[in-house]
Amino acid sequence: MNAVIDQDEPVSAMEPVVLGESVRGRAALADLALDLGSRTSGFRRSLPIGVATSLATLVRAMNCYYSNLIEGHDTHPVDIERALKGDYSADPQSRTLQLEAKAHIAVQAWIDAGGIVGRPTDVTTLREIHERFCQDLPSELLVVRSPQTGVEHRVIPGQLRTSFVQVGRHIAISPGAVPRFLNRFADVFSTKGKLESVIGSAAAHHRLLWIHPFADGNGRVARLMSHAMFNQQLETGGLWSVACGLARRVFEYKAHLAACDQPRAMTWASGVR
Repeated sequence: MNAVIDQDEPVSAMEPVVLGESVRGRAALADLALDLGSRTSGFRRSLPIGVATSLATLVRAMNCYYSNLIEGHDTHPVDIERALKGDYSADPQSRTLQLEAKAHIAVQAWIDAGGIVGRPTDVTTLREIHERFCQDLPSELLVVRSPQTGVEHRVIPGQLRTSFVQVGRHIAISPGAVPRFLNRFADVFSTKGKLESVIGSAAAHHRLLWIHPFADGNGRVARLMSHAMFNQQLETGGLWSVACGLARRVFEYKAHLAACDQPRAMTWASGVR
């Protein structure tokens, strides 16, 4: 096996990882985060336990459906429901998508049941989310081909990537640098309280995709991580879906991710950088 190459990119290339106090509009974001927490708590308390449990089950299927749409995989809700009952389509492509959906729902059910012991942003947690999702996928979904070179790479569940990758215009950091950047990522978000974690969830979502830690499945892991962050910090009980909102504005979502991937703009004022 070839050695995993680390081009010694400075971790500072990922900074700023979170939104600082001086960021314009931060006060408004704090107010929105507090309002979101209040609304979430009120909604959860308004439901009997049995209703909340049943609703969370429906939301998992919905979350899976929308997450699939973001990936360009249109799996009909009826087919998702059939997959959960072990009733798979005779069509190979449809069956593959059903298995993908079932794997996604299983991971979210694990998250909703409190399966994450530490922080959703911990390296071990991210790897476990990836492993749990990928281990139940059919083999054809565990192969990724580089659009630049045409070379195929096998996706190993839970394993960080060992090859270079480019997504659109974004050239991700070298594979050997991934552990260093993930450790910095985890260190930053492990020290944040509830309010800071809610405000920083979008930044965490993007920074994880910017690092691109896995050969494939990064978008799925990022959305599940975001779901887990809200689940922990806002105690959502799995009653609402991050992926639903992103999928309904998918072009805007992807445009923002692409914009954040661009080199940082330098602002000059009074000769000060």
